[in-house]
Amino acid sequence: MSKLQLTLEQKIGQMVMCGFATTEVNDNIRSLIKEYHVGGIIYFRRNVESKEQVSALSHQLQEISREQTNIPLFISIDQEGGMVARIDWDDITLIPGNMTIGATRSAEHAYQAAHICGEELLRLGINMNFAPSLDVNNNPENPVIGVRSYSERPDLVAELGTAQIRGLQEANVAATAKHFPGHGDTAVDSHHGLAAVPHDEERLVAVELAPFVQAIREGVDCIMTAHVIFPAFEPNAIPATLSYNVLTKLLRQRLGYHGLIVTDCLEMHAISKEVGVAEGAVRAVEAGADILLVSHTYEEQVASIQALCEAVRSGRIAESRIDESIDRIITLKNKRHMGENSEVAADFFAYLGTPESKASVDQMFEDSTTLVKDDAGALPLDRSAKTLVIWPQVRTRSEVDDLIVQEYTLASALEPHMQHVEILRINNDPEPFEVNEILANTEGYSQIVVLTYNPVSKLHQGQVDVVNALLARSSIRVVVASTRNDLNQFPDAPTYLCCYENRPAAMKALGNVLLGITEPKGKLPVTISEQYSFGHSASFCNK
Repeated sequence: MSKLQLTLEQKIGQMVMCGFATTEVNDNIRSLIKEYHVGGIIYFRRNVESKEQVSALSHQLQEISREQTNIPLFISIDQEGGMVARIDWDDITLIPGNMTIGATRSAEHAYQAAHICGEELLRLGINMNFAPSLDVNNNPENPVIGVRSYSERPDLVAELGTAQIRGLQEANVAATAKHFPGHGDTAVDSHHGLAAVPHDEERLVAVELAPFVQAIREGVDCIMTAHVIFPAFEPNAIPATLSYNVLTKLLRQRLGYHGLIVTDCLEMHAISKEVGVAEGAVRAVEAGADILLVSHTYEEQVASIQALCEAVRSGRIAESRIDESIDRIITLKNKRHMGENSEVAADFFAYLGTPESKASVDQMFEDSTTLVKDDAGALPLDRSAKTLVIWPQVRTRSEVDDLIVQEYTLASALEPHMQHVEILRINNDPEPFEVNEILANTEGYSQIVVLTYNPVSKLHQGQVDVVNALLARSSIRVVVASTRNDLNQFPDAPTYLCCYENRPAAMKALGNVLLGITEPKGKLPVTISEQYSFGHSASFCNK
């Protein structure tokens, strides 16, 4: 593999990573590989259907690429774990999300989860993971990070993040630390607009940058940029992705990073609505990016490649600048033996979702479930009582939430141990008339467990109204458990738990705590109120 053997068009193609819309190779992605020489693919939930299908798809994509060049493809995915997992079938091991791991305080759990994830991804032909998120969750109203962060403490984020980087890379999957210089203290989702972090340099170095500094020392393969403005580093109102001051002067020169810089998707509105996708691609390369992520639209992908070629031909970008990125790309593909990875798929059946890996994950969730308080003495649950589980589910897809119909719920975890358990599935954003219907359907139960679920910055008012109305009833036992970004919503509820996600293993662990089978072991990784600060945990005694 040598850049000397590549045409300009092939070099530019190596720098662009594209997504497509189907579970099979379609005309668009075939064209991008064969005609435009793209060097990277990103999978979303729309591309993954089964282990057999993903393995075959990865192999076919590599074969198409191999017909054009001897440089293998990056095949990437956002498999952070928890609520951000493009693959979540029962026959793989779905690892915990970052905040779940943060609640365990265990670097060993972090490493083991990432290593399991990496081994399974590689057997599906996926050689790059856009994880871990090293954002420090110091803004409880952040609409896009939330439980994707390990903690509000930069030292804990750094410790657990570097452990996950080791786990992925020792499984021979390229890890990606994101979102540099830090997306944790923003009030705007960059999918929809341009956010800013206005702190001074001293604060940014101590908090936002600290985990990335550790990741660089760990030898992280890739760092993903944030479409966020940092006035302390960039005096002009442009996001980090497009800033030479941030990507080259800060990340390359000051922090000494020599790995790959990959942009977050350039179709996000913070770029596409401000400068346009194709112009954003050119400016990102000028700033210092190596890989341009254009995830969705074929026309934008082609336009970005063409704009980059024209920028070099016109002299706007020197070809030597392109060569620097090509060197880094080829170096990483060689380092991770990516040309060999498409062949491992044949034996993946024996290694995906093993009892051992799932048992390891179950232990992680047991160690994470956090009891904030049980002032009402509602725990353990009365196993003979008529019990209702209220389960909010997403019914509208968004940039931060996939439509997931989850069959295994908390009710599934409780049913084997209780005489009478029913489930009430509700919209996670119920309208006032729906709230009234929900409350009417709760009559006749002496014990209610309400799960709350929030994919954005604040819990939807309908869920708040349901919880408050139930807590006002003196005749029933009510337990409230948060399952995503709603950790600070009900610290005054008499019995309140945090479990950071609603995936099956998390619900199994929560059920065991509610029933008194296991003690709650997790510690709050973030402060949810003055009374319940970072590190808080409570316990209860069996009745």
